[in-house]
Amino acid sequence: MNSVEHTGSSDPPAVHQRARGAVLVAMKRRGEATVLDDLRQEGCLKLRFPRPQNWAEAVLLNSSGGVAAGDALSAEIVAGPGTQLCVSAQAAERFYRAVPDSLPSRVRNTIRVADGAALEWLPQETILFDQSSLDRVLDISLEEGARFLGVEMMIFGRRAMGESVRQVALSDTIRLRRAGRLIWHDAIRFTGNPSEALAQAAIGRGAIALASLLYAAPDAESRLPELRAALAPFEAGVSLLDGLLTARILAPEGATLRAAVLAGLATLRDGRAMPRVWGC
Repeated sequence: MNSVEHTGSSDPPAVHQRARGAVLVAMKRRGEATVLDDLRQEGCLKLRFPRPQNWAEAVLLNSSGGVAAGDALSAEIVAGPGTQLCVSAQAAERFYRAVPDSLPSRVRNTIRVADGAALEWLPQETILFDQSSLDRVLDISLEEGARFLGVEMMIFGRRAMGESVRQVALSDTIRLRRAGRLIWHDAIRFTGNPSEALAQAAIGRGAIALASLLYAAPDAESRLPELRAALAPFEAGVSLLDGLLTARILAPEGATLRAAVLAGLATLRDGRAMPRVWGC
């Protein structure tokens, strides 16, 4: 009789369920209105369209209830000539602790804005939990005459909840092109304890919450003084380069960061009301 030597557990390795989600939305102009041209939805990502006011609005929903390591999400957003579209998210997106040896959470967002169109990219906060792992890319392509306003907020643990982040793996990239020419490339690559890095004066001055705000439009230069005035009460810097207005914001916790971002957006959105999901 042949014998078999067991050198380890007979239990099969754990298989973790991974979320997959993808959406594509394209808008076109019909008369004076911005209307839907194409829509595709797959997996856990969905889009909802509140009743439009002056601008069309699309709200991203992740029905998986958060993002785990190994999840893959993607969104493609196209604003056709003459359209006005505001894209927001139902809530802050949470990135949870990664299982050892797992792939990172993978997020890919692509935005294309045609000549004469205006698009706002206004997701809510990205919250990174301890030992999370994220690989995210935002690609923005603008035709000449297109207008874009976007914000990305990141929080390393919620101070009010007593959370601390001691280990994180992060790759976060934002690229913006106008007429095919790259005018903004912002890349963060980090592995380790974010508190140690953010404690350095040249990086974060002890902040655990940060945001990047981008405004690309023909009137960007004239908006520089008013954006600086709006962000003056906060830890922020505002710059103008090649028709692109950018702001960096640091904060000790999420509430202050949100207040600063809202102040900047109110200025650049000419006082229009924020998407209703921002008040939920």
